[in-house]
Amino acid sequence: MPEQLPLPLEGVAPRPSVAGLPRNRRVYVNRNLSMAQIDWVGFDMDYTLAIYDQEQMDRLSIEVTAARLLRRGYPEWITTIPYDTRFAIRGLLIDKKHGNVVKMDRYKAAGKAYRGFRQLGKDELRAVYHQTKLRAPTTRYHFIDTLYALSEAAVYAGAIDAYDRRAIQVDHARLFADIRECIDEAHRDGTVYSAVAAELPRFIKRDPELAPTLHKLRSAGKKLFLLTNSRRPYTDLVMSYLLGAASPEYPTWRHYFDLVIVAASKPAFFQEHRPIMERVRDDEDDSPLRPAQALERGRIYEGGNLHDLERMLAVTGDRVLYVGDHIYGDILRSKKESAWRTAMIIQELDTEVAAHETCAEELAQAEELEERRARLEDELRYHQAHFKDVQRQLEATTGNGKKNGHGGSGAGALASGQSLAELEADRQRTKRAVERVRTLLREIEAKSREIEGSIARQFHPYWGSLLKEGVETSGFGDQVEEYACLYTSRVSNFYHYSPLQNFRSPRDLMPHEL
Repeated sequence: MPEQLPLPLEGVAPRPSVAGLPRNRRVYVNRNLSMAQIDWVGFDMDYTLAIYDQEQMDRLSIEVTAARLLRRGYPEWITTIPYDTRFAIRGLLIDKKHGNVVKMDRYKAAGKAYRGFRQLGKDELRAVYHQTKLRAPTTRYHFIDTLYALSEAAVYAGAIDAYDRRAIQVDHARLFADIRECIDEAHRDGTVYSAVAAELPRFIKRDPELAPTLHKLRSAGKKLFLLTNSRRPYTDLVMSYLLGAASPEYPTWRHYFDLVIVAASKPAFFQEHRPIMERVRDDEDDSPLRPAQALERGRIYEGGNLHDLERMLAVTGDRVLYVGDHIYGDILRSKKESAWRTAMIIQELDTEVAAHETCAEELAQAEELEERRARLEDELRYHQAHFKDVQRQLEATTGNGKKNGHGGSGAGALASGQSLAELEADRQRTKRAVERVRTLLREIEAKSREIEGSIARQFHPYWGSLLKEGVETSGFGDQVEEYACLYTSRVSNFYHYSPLQNFRSPRDLMPHEL
């Protein structure tokens, strides 16, 4: 009896693949990464392990900010004007000189801008922003690069809009400084954290696949660590909510991690050399701090720095994968200051992918229009070159005839084989062809603008796609591409991949290779 062949058979029953995963649950790859080469996997907490309900968080931040602006002497209507929680996305610039909010592309050029809720026209945009590249952060521009900061842009745009409607002048820079200070103050004094802590289910979405994902990584021999800027009591509260009773194999959330560091002060953690601290009595939040001499599983540490962490763990940076949401504090700095591999959590990918799928037909139309435009531009160049050639022949024919005292047609026939009348007819035909092609190009341009506008609105009512600006990658998308080896919508998406997965990036093609 023949030996049973192992299943699945190649070419008959395909092996399981992530191709069956919804696109919003996939892990996307900018730079090849072999999980087999990773020993430690680190996680941020807020907006990474803990996914917040963004609208609820923004409403809370807006309410406490408006109330504090009122106490600073702003008019009473500052607390009642409409603030649109949908307004802001990551990657925007606050222009503190002109009071605008700006979105740029990867080349630091302004693609869109709003003053309040009024979009600047092309001429306004060009006059203010197309003389120099936009750079942030500077004294003029503030970069909105975290979900935490979206409320800053929402309050700023709402307030500017209200002042403009009332024809009241306002100091743009002072207004934004006050908004920032009010939001920071509300976080420092515990107002925001207390509100979140009192209603965790309202503000934080519990992911049932988070615990199995961490368990799967641990079962494959990976060591896990938590590195968060949040303080110890809040970290314990949130992590207990997320993982405390998720699995009987883990009595507490701490058992999922080989190391926990709170109050890390990223990005300073990646740049400065503050010691890693521990409490004298680990079970008391107010116990005195002392420098840690070694790192023990089960204890909670505070502060610290990148170099001491690598030394005390006896690990090199290229064996560490850090998963975070903050393009600057978690991703950019860890890439600039170390060899850590990086994965970025972009919870907006759910919306991005859904919009991309919804407007697939319009995207195809836009691409077809681009191809038609390219063909027509080639045709236009041909007709323009032919028109110039005929024009030169006519000028030469007429000029020769005048110079020699002869009729123009005879000299023209000798030069080109065409009579003057034939050359003129050719010139008129070519001129009409040029005008026809230009008309078609104008029609394509108008149709393209219409389709691009429709596509953008399906991504976001104000700004379009988070990761694109027009046909270019957005400023935010450029940073994701440059600094995140991997990106995905949530940590639990890794559950659908092997802990030893070899993540491969698609071939990076230049325009001439397409």
